Amino acid sequence: MEIWIILNKVALIVFIAVNCIRADSENISWVVLASLIYFCINITLYIFKHDGIKKSLLLLSIILTIWSYIFVYSLFIILLPLSVIELISRFTNSKFIILLLTFIPIIYIQFDTQPIYGLVGVSSFMIYIIATRHLFLMNKNEVQMDQMRKNIQKLTKHLNENKEYIRQSEYTVKLEERNRISQEIHDKIGHSMTGALIQMEAAKRLIELDKEKAAELLQNAINISKEGIENIRMTLKNMKPPTEQVGIHRMRLFIDEFSTKHDLNTTLTHNGNLDTISPIQWKVIHENVTEALTNTMKYSDASQVSVDIKVLNKLIRVEVKDNGKGADKIKKGLGIIGMEERTASINGKIIVDSTHGFSVTTLLPIQ
Repeated sequence: MEIWIILNKVALIVFIAVNCIRADSENISWVVLASLIYFCINITLYIFKHDGIKKSLLLLSIILTIWSYIFVYSLFIILLPLSVIELISRFTNSKFIILLLTFIPIIYIQFDTQPIYGLVGVSSFMIYIIATRHLFLMNKNEVQMDQMRKNIQKLTKHLNENKEYIRQSEYTVKLEERNRISQEIHDKIGHSMTGALIQMEAAKRLIELDKEKAAELLQNAINISKEGIENIRMTLKNMKPPTEQVGIHRMRLFIDEFSTKHDLNTTLTHNGNLDTISPIQWKVIHENVTEALTNTMKYSDASQVSVDIKVLNKLIRVEVKDNGKGADKIKKGLGIIGMEERTASINGKIIVDSTHGFSVTTLLPIQ
């Protein structure tokens, strides 16, 4: 706001100086002196922050303007509207009162100066309105930005707290799982091994005195050891998720991420016993599907793509098919060649079709 008013005052001083030179006034030196004093007062006005000093300087500027109008050059009166507007706006926000007090002096000035005073008064009032509105919007935006910064800080704090909570939760789950496994080993496997050891120690002492009893104790120790080994196997099996769950869950996670990232409607379907798919086959399937989806995203202009996994009697069939433009002639690039080589390494086959959209089918034998 202040910069607009300063520029307007400078423009008015320049206008007064030009008119004074053109009129060949005898008081040109006084005009220059009065202009410099006015300029210094108004520059000082924007240096101090104290409201009382600003009001005093504005009042001094008004007095200087009236004195210059009477004794130096009549056009100095056009500097009055801006100073009046600035001073009155520090006492009231009523635009009607500001406008009224700005135009009261027009009654008392020379008749030939009234039109230009009225024009400057209107333009100064419009500049004041525009500047006030601009300042209001700037303050409003600043308040909104401050609020947004506070909200961002709160959200960041909550996010960090959530991350810390998740980290602590994961650590707690791991500790609970370790405690569960430790307790299970202690309760089942530890007791079995201790019982087998006691049976073998007893058999060792009885082997010369009572061979039948010693043999019975050894057989009991063998049975207990077998039971302990079975418990170890079951514990390890429960700790390790099934292969098909790892494979299909990883595939579903990848496809959901791909669909979200590339805004491409991607669906996953599967039929049959996924337990028959080995880890190495899952690895090849995942890499082939990844390559096929990447090619779809790059070249097909498709809006939809499907991934279908079927486990048949002697065959695993994985098809990636889109509804894109297809191709009249299939050119095997590094992607398709790589899929063929990967699939062939585990005795599988790749079938590529481009008649209706584009599809890549991976065929793998069930081991």
